[in-house]
Amino acid sequence: MSILISLFAAACVLAGAFFFIAGTLGLLRFGDTLSRVHALTKADNLGLGLIVLGLLPLADSLADALKLVLIWALVLLGGTTAAQLVASAVRRDQRPPE
Repeated sequence: MSILISLFAAACVLAGAFFFIAGTLGLLRFGDTLSRVHALTKADNLGLGLIVLGLLPLADSLADALKLVLIWALVLLGGTTAAQLVASAVRRDQRPPE
């Protein structure tokens, strides 16, 4: 059973790393700011969620598992807030079409 848990954890962490890399590539490749922010926040939130999911079975105690979930929730909240602030700044600074 321990081997299955280790394989599950490794698969989740690798999948999370893949989404982090995909988000970084989206940040570098997309043209406008809103597309970049969208790609980065979606991929990073999913990547961190998968990494936390992979680390949960390896946590030593319930307190450690709750800390991982709390960190993920705070990053979700911070990423959402930052994306909203960037999007409203971009919208405010855009010129109306002529």
